Amino acid sequence: MTESNAARSRKDLSSTALAMAHQREFAKTLQKRVVQDREPFAIAQADTAHEIFHALDIPLLTNQWWSAYLSAKQLSGHYLRVLQDHGYPDNSCRYCTLGLGCTLDANPARAPWGGLPRPTVITARMTCDCVQRVFTHWAKAMQTHCYLFEAPGWTHKEPRWFEKSRLEWEEVYEPRRIDLHVKELEGLIALLERETGRRFDYDKLLALMERVNQQESLMYEAALMIGKARPCPVSVVDQIPNVMIPQWHRGSEWAVSHAQRFRDEVAARIEQGAVVCENERIRLMWIGAGLWHDPGFYNALEERHGAVFVWSMYLAFAGPQYIRLGLEQPLRALASRVCSLNEVLHLPPWMNEWMVAEAKRCGIDAALILVPSSNRLSVSGTRLTKLSLEAAGIPTIEIDADMVDAKNFEHGSMVDRVSEFLRTRVESKRT
Repeated sequence: MTESNAARSRKDLSSTALAMAHQREFAKTLQKRVVQDREPFAIAQADTAHEIFHALDIPLLTNQWWSAYLSAKQLSGHYLRVLQDHGYPDNSCRYCTLGLGCTLDANPARAPWGGLPRPTVITARMTCDCVQRVFTHWAKAMQTHCYLFEAPGWTHKEPRWFEKSRLEWEEVYEPRRIDLHVKELEGLIALLERETGRRFDYDKLLALMERVNQQESLMYEAALMIGKARPCPVSVVDQIPNVMIPQWHRGSEWAVSHAQRFRDEVAARIEQGAVVCENERIRLMWIGAGLWHDPGFYNALEERHGAVFVWSMYLAFAGPQYIRLGLEQPLRALASRVCSLNEVLHLPPWMNEWMVAEAKRCGIDAALILVPSSNRLSVSGTRLTKLSLEAAGIPTIEIDADMVDAKNFEHGSMVDRVSEFLRTRVESKRT
């Protein structure tokens, strides 16, 4: 499948259009601040403490958002070839390396915004073997600082972490791991203060964290309502932008107000009887990052099978992982959230226990797991998660595809493959 042949998705909510419009305006503002006005800015992985930059009013470009943006501009194929031309292996993680490819291409006429100028810092957590090398090389290419966070082992196994994480986060995420991340965050703050001349305000961080709690609570209310409603009132096509765009701005006044807007629209749709598919027969779970190059895939099985994607990690993750009660030490509470952000999504026993519980909560009939072979962290826990779901009576199929690279993905063939899976593993059991 070429990048230009992706199927368009159907979006039903007014909140979705508003969120996407806000992000377009944000991108324009970010471009002006970063490229034209040359303000200090940062490039950061999605699993880092964005709140540090927000509290300092430092523009932030999230690496995964930038990768999705490059993919949407149909540039991922070219930038992956650039990486190969520079000697990087063909199996490099696409999600993490597209930005590096754009920088190495050094072609302002091709790159969005004419390419990115030198950031103040590039930062990431070392959650897999490639992150340190990718971000070190990227920082060197942009002649800037690279600030990396450790991802230490987790000796306290709490499979049902999602039941305790809001209040008992000190116990769940381990004091020693939180201690380390606090020290690392303090080091990042010192670097940013030194490079920008700005001063970090802990009272501002506390207010930000309190608004994050408001935002995520509203999102989680929406998640609970969607999981309970029959038929499904809001598919993942509308869920993902309404939760992820506010997440890039989490704790802002806009993000809190949009979370309220989205939650209210979900409630109104349920009250009005609005549904994604009138003939809903199968409730689906999508496990993994979004299929950014083919969002129409999520709508493709509705007419053929009455199959609706009810669940993705983005909305459901808001409540258990982001909310932190007890903010007497806001930096410590923030550290507890960030120090395990990726682990609970991708590694057993946390990933599989949570997703089985979520499948039961939402009445899921079958699950699809994205398995991007180049992204080591994203595939680490998928096999055990598949086994756990199957043991719980949830038929599960693996989708061999990448989030931002459409090279090995053909829409029609994949829809047919999943259709056959639903026919043989779900529908046949009901006849």
